[in-house]
Amino acid sequence: MSLVLTVDGPRWREHLRRTAAAHPGLVPVVKGNGYGFGLGRLARRTQWLAEQDLGHDAGAGTCDTLAVGMYDEIGEVAQRFGGSIVVLTPWRPFGTALEATADDALADRLVHTVGRLDDLRDLLERRPRARFVLERMTSMQRHGFSARGLWSVGEVLRAHPGARLEGVAMHFPLAHGSHTSEASRLLTDVVGAELPEGPGARTVWVSHLSDTELAGLSARWPEYRFRSRMGTGLWLGERGALTVTSTVLDVHPLERGDVFGYRGRTAPKSGHLLVVTGGTAHGIGLEAPTGDLGLRGRAATLARGGLDAVGFVRSPFSIDAKQRLFAEPPHMQASMLFLPAGARVPAVGDTVAVRVRYTATTFDRIVVT
Repeated sequence: MSLVLTVDGPRWREHLRRTAAAHPGLVPVVKGNGYGFGLGRLARRTQWLAEQDLGHDAGAGTCDTLAVGMYDEIGEVAQRFGGSIVVLTPWRPFGTALEATADDALADRLVHTVGRLDDLRDLLERRPRARFVLERMTSMQRHGFSARGLWSVGEVLRAHPGARLEGVAMHFPLAHGSHTSEASRLLTDVVGAELPEGPGARTVWVSHLSDTELAGLSARWPEYRFRSRMGTGLWLGERGALTVTSTVLDVHPLERGDVFGYRGRTAPKSGHLLVVTGGTAHGIGLEAPTGDLGLRGRAATLARGGLDAVGFVRSPFSIDAKQRLFAEPPHMQASMLFLPAGARVPAVGDTVAVRVRYTATTFDRIVVT
């Protein structure tokens, strides 16, 4: 009686192997909720991929490094994965970043992301042999050095000969269209920065570039090694291997006007009330912005708002391949669905399919076949 993620193990593992083999130097991303799988599970799976010896480029082993989002996540992966750990959130001289920097046991495994000159100076004062990547600001305008700031890095690094530069990082937006032109322009800035010679000066860590874009950049800049940081495409790229199910806990017949639920709503017509596992504690019914700014997207948002006012909101639960309506907003660990008269009524104990956003969902059980 749980919200369950079932994974077709052979199909999923084959996808992981195939993806890693196609991306030499791949850096799996395991941040947040571990894309629904959990950080620990994905750390172990990254270790498994590293041991497959699926492909190397010049100087970087495939899956020899994993990426976490924040310093707070290091503890979940460090004992389950034996390679390097890069933190995507830029290093700052406070909080858990300082705690991790002071940990001698982690010093040789930890790769910091640095996006400000003052932070780079501070980091190297605290840990002269720190490993780090320099983040270059992209059109996302999130973190990173400007072109002028990157040019100033060389002087700092020459004053700290023990510092270990692992490369330059570029995080591109998810917007449609090619990022090849922007990436090439930013690489010109890297060349102009005259970073101290070494493997790191010729390594570029990228996020959200397509295989076609990566191939084009590699051909245009053959002297550089490109390391792709990948989360969704790796862990969730074979959706057919992933099935999410909920269990029917109760079924109640309803007549028009019957009162039900926490909020005392009335049934608009006859049918059945289904109580199923999965609620707000799992992420069910918590909707994140979609980023669709078009007329169609805005119209859909207005429609959902109108439906919510009278209690008719489409749920992620499907019965006979049709998404059913929430009878009222989902509860913490269960949801109430309205099934109109004439529809097939599942029995208590039956399972129903659930469509979820994996990065925002917590499962009670994960079953890998």
